[in-house]
Amino acid sequence: MANVPTKPTAPVKKESSSASSIFASLAIVICLIVSILIYFFILADPSHYKGGDVLNGEPSDPFGIVHRGGVLVPLVMGYVLMVIVFSIERFIVIGKATGTSSIETFVRKIQTLLSAGNIDGASAECDKQKGSVANVIKAGLKKYREMEGESGLDLDQKTLAIQKDIEEATALEMPMLEQNLTIIATLVSIGTLTGLLGTVIGMIKAFAELAGNGGGTNTGALSAAISEALVNTALGISTSALSIVMYNVFTSKIDNLTYAIDETGFSIVQTFAASHKR
Repeated sequence: MANVPTKPTAPVKKESSSASSIFASLAIVICLIVSILIYFFILADPSHYKGGDVLNGEPSDPFGIVHRGGVLVPLVMGYVLMVIVFSIERFIVIGKATGTSSIETFVRKIQTLLSAGNIDGASAECDKQKGSVANVIKAGLKKYREMEGESGLDLDQKTLAIQKDIEEATALEMPMLEQNLTIIATLVSIGTLTGLLGTVIGMIKAFAELAGNGGGTNTGALSAAISEALVNTALGISTSALSIVMYNVFTSKIDNLTYAIDETGFSIVQTFAASHKR
């Protein structure tokens, strides 16, 4: 009686996790396909090269320069698209989890209502707020009401039951917010490594060009090889930098939500303990 049944809500979370996994898989494939299409049909357009010569001409704009980065460019571009897509998806999910108004304002309202002993008002405020934080707090308030009518437990057991219920509700809600963050974190590393691989390939071509001319220099081929190396370096670093920024933004938002739950949950437990002391 001291625990809230979690079986009815578990399949919903499992289904949500499965849907998120399907979305992630499709998003990765689509991003790679789009980046390949951009590389071959937009960046490789003759208008981006002097004289329209894609193979031997000099790039006339940034599109042509990026195209000269070589075969790894579509892959790194795909990484950039993935960061953008998953960042938008996380913004939407975390925004829904936050609810209809500022989380700080919501927490202050709940604490004020708890201080006044208005548990029903606090529960109604959760219904207005919606989102993961409100769901967890409402679960705690529901257990609060159940413990008020429980006569077989002492005060410590009742407060422990409320606290445990809040923790269980948090364990169901919070993992949803962290889904796909591992993809963004992974892109931090593989973006840099792929860019470095492109750099190495470009430098190998550059030295091979120097060696193949018996001491002479084909400046056009040498410049193209060095350009390939630098373009991959720039794209790889840009991908990693963007991934790091977005990952830190989302972890900060999730930490704020977790702190709000902990703070409000503590207020619920303390209010119950204070109001039921003999």
